[in-house]
Amino acid sequence: MKEFITKNRSLLEETEELLNNQIKLEAVSSAIYLSMASWCEIKGYENSSAFLYGHAEEEKMHMMKIFRYVNEAGGHALQPEITGIPSDFKSLRSIFEDILDHEIDVTKSIHALVDHCFSNKDFTTFNFLQWYVTEQREEETLARRILELFDIIGEEGLGLWTIDQEIGKLGATGITSTVSPDQA
Repeated sequence: MKEFITKNRSLLEETEELLNNQIKLEAVSSAIYLSMASWCEIKGYENSSAFLYGHAEEEKMHMMKIFRYVNEAGGHALQPEITGIPSDFKSLRSIFEDILDHEIDVTKSIHALVDHCFSNKDFTTFNFLQWYVTEQREEETLARRILELFDIIGEEGLGLWTIDQEIGKLGATGITSTVSPDQA
């Protein structure tokens, strides 16, 4: 039986490679947040744990959206190998400091990808990535807001418990994503 492979593709090979790199970054994000959620759960930070489990799923959804886009545009999305995910963390605050740093790195990656698409006049992929540009602003804002809780409330006495409660409220309001990927 002869294999049928679509020879015509709208996706530049370089763009495909960059998108596959972004797939890996989103998969790593999901794995990191899953690991952080587990740490929070065993330390008794139930709300932070639930927040991070949800965030891990959201990052997986981000990955899958790019995965499908690459294939639909005639490319080949690749399942990334993920290693080196930490499993132990210094503190609840350090987790959210790491999250902010990580989200800034993801933002930079998205911006580089958008710039590449614009420079190569790949306006379809450029348009597809606009959802991620908006999403990354929300991700950074949320991480900054959570870190502000540590400064405002303080970590002494009931401080960490109160911070965990507030993180639960942020997760319950759906602040992590105001636009579903299907709407993008």
